[in-house]
Amino acid sequence: MTNRIDTRFAALKRENRPALVTFVMAGDPDLATGQAILEALPQAGADIIELGMPFSDPMADGVAIQLGGQRALASGQTLRGVLAMVEDFRRKDETTPVVLMGYYNPIYAMGVDRFLAAAKAAGVDGLIVVDLPPEEDGELCLPALAAGLNFIRLTTPTTDDRRLPAVLKNTSGFVYYVSMTGITGAAITARGAIGDAVERIKGHTDLPVAVGFGIKTADDAAEFGRHADGIVVGTVLVDAVARSLHEGKATDRTVGAVRALVADLAAGVKRARA
Repeated sequence: MTNRIDTRFAALKRENRPALVTFVMAGDPDLATGQAILEALPQAGADIIELGMPFSDPMADGVAIQLGGQRALASGQTLRGVLAMVEDFRRKDETTPVVLMGYYNPIYAMGVDRFLAAAKAAGVDGLIVVDLPPEEDGELCLPALAAGLNFIRLTTPTTDDRRLPAVLKNTSGFVYYVSMTGITGAAITARGAIGDAVERIKGHTDLPVAVGFGIKTADDAAEFGRHADGIVVGTVLVDAVARSLHEGKATDRTVGAVRALVADLAAGVKRARA
């Protein structure tokens, strides 16, 4: 079954450029501004949107995203509120893929079947749930696939060739490769490592491979994008929100700060294979 994610990657392949995948926290720094940021992303150049589901114990997130989640929760964000954001977004944008990213606990509390039905109805395209390993696919992954939602897995440099088949077995949409090696001071080595990692993963799957971690600038986007089908940018966008605030509140610069950064990164991915 073809969905928005498949359609978007196919279109970008024809354009010979990688996807710009942007992560923002739903409801950060407040519900109204969070909605405005979400709606600004496609116009700025985002090809796929990852929308963070804020959670009180985000064990796998860095400080910036933890703080973004805290701001969203303080603003009154809930899992139902995240779904309502997507529903509102779909009234204006029927084509940009939206992937919800977060943890299993809020989904479990809502009820898997109820959540999946509501997510599909709202216009969600896929899920990234970082604390459910392949051994737990029966909990959410398989029901999500049955409901018509992609289930996107994360792989890392420690996911070796023996582990990859299990990780990829029920993965759909794309594979998210989290590079644990930064590029500062070792750009050439990092480029080679990223390219080798993407090729290794592609030896096990026909799915697109998107690379995240350490991508902060248009030059980074161009560099990483030479090797991958997409690049994922999150922390730097959440940081842009944080820097725009005044006494913890949104300002007239908040939405524009994110929009400008995404536009710059979008220009970078367009240079990746020029």
